[in-house]
Amino acid sequence: MNQRTTSAFALPDRLFAKADPALIGDDERHFAEIADNLQRTIAELSARLDTARRARGGQGQEAMERDEEIHRLTARLRPLRRFGLDLTLGRMVRDGDPEPVYIGRLGLTDADGRRLLVDWRSPIAEPFFGATHADPMGLASRRRYRWHRGRISDYWDEVFTADGLRTRAALDDQSAFIASLGADRSPQMRDVLGTIAADQDAIIRAGSRGALVVDGGPGTGKTVVALHRTAYLLYSDPRLGHRRGGVLFVGPHRPYLNYVADVLPSLGEEGVQTCILRDLLPEGEAAPAEDDPRVARLKSSVRMVAAIEEAVRFYEEPPTRPMTVGTEWSDIVLTPDDWADAFDAPNPGTGHNEAREEICQALISIAVDKDDSDASAEEIGNSLRQNRELRSALNQAWPLIEPADLVGDLWSVPAYLRKCAPWLGPDDVRRLQRSQPQAWTVSDLPLLDAARHRLGDSRAAARRRQEAAALAAGGELMDRVVKDLIAADDSELMVMSMLRGDDLQNTLSDNFVPPGDETDRLAGPFAHIVVDEAQELTDAEWQMLLLRCPSRSFTVVGDRAQARHGFTESWVERLQRIGLSQIELASLSINYRTPAEVMVEAEPVIRAVLPDANVPTSVRRSGRPVRHAAVSELNAVIAEWEAAHDDGIACVIADGGAHLEFSGNPRVTRLTPELSKGLEFDLVVLVDPGAFGGGIEGAVDRYVAMTRATQSLVVLTG
Repeated sequence: MNQRTTSAFALPDRLFAKADPALIGDDERHFAEIADNLQRTIAELSARLDTARRARGGQGQEAMERDEEIHRLTARLRPLRRFGLDLTLGRMVRDGDPEPVYIGRLGLTDADGRRLLVDWRSPIAEPFFGATHADPMGLASRRRYRWHRGRISDYWDEVFTADGLRTRAALDDQSAFIASLGADRSPQMRDVLGTIAADQDAIIRAGSRGALVVDGGPGTGKTVVALHRTAYLLYSDPRLGHRRGGVLFVGPHRPYLNYVADVLPSLGEEGVQTCILRDLLPEGEAAPAEDDPRVARLKSSVRMVAAIEEAVRFYEEPPTRPMTVGTEWSDIVLTPDDWADAFDAPNPGTGHNEAREEICQALISIAVDKDDSDASAEEIGNSLRQNRELRSALNQAWPLIEPADLVGDLWSVPAYLRKCAPWLGPDDVRRLQRSQPQAWTVSDLPLLDAARHRLGDSRAAARRRQEAAALAAGGELMDRVVKDLIAADDSELMVMSMLRGDDLQNTLSDNFVPPGDETDRLAGPFAHIVVDEAQELTDAEWQMLLLRCPSRSFTVVGDRAQARHGFTESWVERLQRIGLSQIELASLSINYRTPAEVMVEAEPVIRAVLPDANVPTSVRRSGRPVRHAAVSELNAVIAEWEAAHDDGIACVIADGGAHLEFSGNPRVTRLTPELSKGLEFDLVVLVDPGAFGGGIEGAVDRYVAMTRATQSLVVLTG
């Protein structure tokens, strides 16, 4: 029996016509069913979760299955508790079928298996987002809801066929999408599932094989597409599930990650790793930008990253003369060919440091085979492992190397750099040298990353030996304990003798394995990587991502006109150059965010340096012309906006060196042009844009800063 008494609709008085029961009666009845179902489902899932948590942890497969069940139930419960009825995005009526299909953030069925909500990512839901009047995709009508605090504050109907016109519908001049654009912004981006446009939806649902480039100017919804595409791919493509590598989402800077942090969880995806490029290495957190632009350019090339391979090979040189290794029983001669065979023992792709132990084992095996004494192979092997001369020769031929030392030597030993990067001229070699070789900059990170991947863990072999010793010691202790328990057992059934069973022995042994180091969550490999503001990545930085995505499955999001250091190639040319081959291009050309009044002033700024810039067309006007004033009016401008707006957010965008004092209101923030990229604000106050500099970098910074505004732009000069 339906216990719900509150209407799902809370329409303002000005929309009284939309409150007609003939228009919303079916929705009210359906929402009542959803509410009852949610209540039952949450209660059932909560009870199952409590039971799973109380269950004994167990060992091995049993423990893993218990943890997976807890994770699955928790993931299912979280959106149900968070959203309630506003799981529902809208409804659609298919041509010839009067029964509405309701689209939700996730799927929901009642106790009889009847579908109450269809997951927005399912193929059935595609027409809800993709239908247009030119291609209705089989729809007669569509309704989208706007939710506010758990109730519907507005809704919009669209009709695609004559049959749709004969039904009761609340038709507006304004579409749901355009109406949403004028709403106040918040400190965190909200998902826009209810208002995804057809051009955006087509890109969201594109396949994941190869690299898909989403190219578009300011306000075209690139970030919206990137985030919703991430959630869609995890739902629709089994190759990308968390057990198969999952998805990495890479943003341009920390304020951006904070801004979009809630979008993927609101879409039901909490397992996506998000980061900025600096996060891929521990050295990245404190690394400043490179002071010398030429040094930054030299380090940004793929060739410089490839020099790491030559730098490592420098330390992989077998002896060129025979050597004699003595044991208690005989002298064994190891020839250069023996060393060469040992060097070939590791599998291709094994890290330099991790291969060393395999080479050592191969050398010992070769030496044991050559021994003609009466000693056993174990005795000879143990003797060789302790042989100082052999260890010294191995240390010379194949030493353990730390990534920081390898890269630091490039910047402090000119001859080493010339050997590893012979294409560099004398001036470039001198320019790359520095007094503090390990004073890392952002430009060093790709080289450090390449070194880390190529070298591997220098402590891996020692850690494996420690674990083996701990396991052996634990096994001996367990064996003694079991013997004592069995000896003391005087029960008729001799219960303690069961401790000798193989299954129980294996279970007990598990407890003696020492815990390993926590795996680097950003090390990969990932099944798919999404990169936003990708136009800013250098060729070397791309190599960091390619190392983490062997499948070469990428979503590349960006705008060539917003590249601060220029982007003269096409996307295909750039991506092919850095190592991608299967590339598709999708373009967004409609500016949904930035009002036409702002774009009229922003377009000449970028076209002055990039005449062929892909400047999108705005679809709406704010009615507020761009305002120009003096810098001295900064506080007055902000105070005026604060007095007129109880909600929304504003940003003062200025050069990093500018000294400004203004409102302490948390809704007003300050950023540099570079850190404003990817964000949006109701009000943007641009302070002294001439101070941003000249050339492409200055023009791009001004263009980016201007186009962050969704309602008002104020430019302060003088």
